[in-house]
Amino acid sequence: MHLLSFDPRAFRWSGIGPSDYKSGSGDVRGMSWTGVSRWVLASPETVAADYELRYFEIEPGGYSSLEKHRHVHFVVVLRGHGRALVGEHVHDLSPFDALHVPALTPHRWLGEGDIEPFGFLCPVDRERDRPQPLDDGEWDRLRANPATARYVF
Repeated sequence: MHLLSFDPRAFRWSGIGPSDYKSGSGDVRGMSWTGVSRWVLASPETVAADYELRYFEIEPGGYSSLEKHRHVHFVVVLRGHGRALVGEHVHDLSPFDALHVPALTPHRWLGEGDIEPFGFLCPVDRERDRPQPLDDGEWDRLRANPATARYVF
């Protein structure tokens, strides 16, 4: 059994510390990020499963890399407010919203607001492909789209 007690005042699970979102800051176009932390709540090393359950927090003004990959995402927002660029759409997200990101769809998570971090759960398969940058056509389409252009950097 794997029990993690939650402290709502600190918004943290017992015995779990943050880790880097990714190694390095991303020298490839679109792969930079800032203000993102990751907590691994469950992994094949801690529970008998073929998945990893991660919790991410993005500070206000922070953002993840703009990437795509073969594995899907289905995130559930727990804290704060944020935005998600998914394909050619931008979604405003608040606690308990859930969002599916299809395979090979460009996406980026952004922390909004000015008080608390934007936090969400994100389960992923144990065996998954690595994130990849957008190709020139995807990049150009997102830059040309008025809804997404300001989130493509």
